[in-house]
Amino acid sequence: MGLTGLGIFHTIIGVAAIVAAIISFVRFGKIDLTQLSGKIYFYTTSVTALTALGISKHGGFNPGHIFSLFIFILVVVAFWLSVKRRNNNKARNIENFLLSFSFFLSLIPTVNETFTRVPLGHPLAKSPTDPIIGQTLLVLLIAFIAGATYQYVKQRRAVEMQ
Repeated sequence: MGLTGLGIFHTIIGVAAIVAAIISFVRFGKIDLTQLSGKIYFYTTSVTALTALGISKHGGFNPGHIFSLFIFILVVVAFWLSVKRRNNNKARNIENFLLSFSFFLSLIPTVNETFTRVPLGHPLAKSPTDPIIGQTLLVLLIAFIAGATYQYVKQRRAVEMQ
């Protein structure tokens, strides 16, 4: 697959982040930083974003590195909101959105790298511009929008019931 040691570590930690997010979405309807799965998502996403800075197919600092820094900033701001604005409903909505958005953004390079590498020898996509990648990302974007809307409505109802 042409992965370095750092690339393998980055991939394993990234997969752990995705699994933790999915578990948190299923159990809590959001990535909940007060729960173990949310904490695992936060730490593994942070490590994945930072290790991405040491990986470059094309040499040097590139847009993928900026993307990773942006994901890192999203999860750090969400964590800050979780800790410092614990009882603020608006902060909860922003935190939920930032974590969901970071998850969606993490799936963009995941889909690209997976589809252009797997299965070995005959990958699903020939390049990042292959239509299957665009179609998959469109489905994920729709799922993100639906999920973010669901989280907002659920959070709002919880506030109204208090």
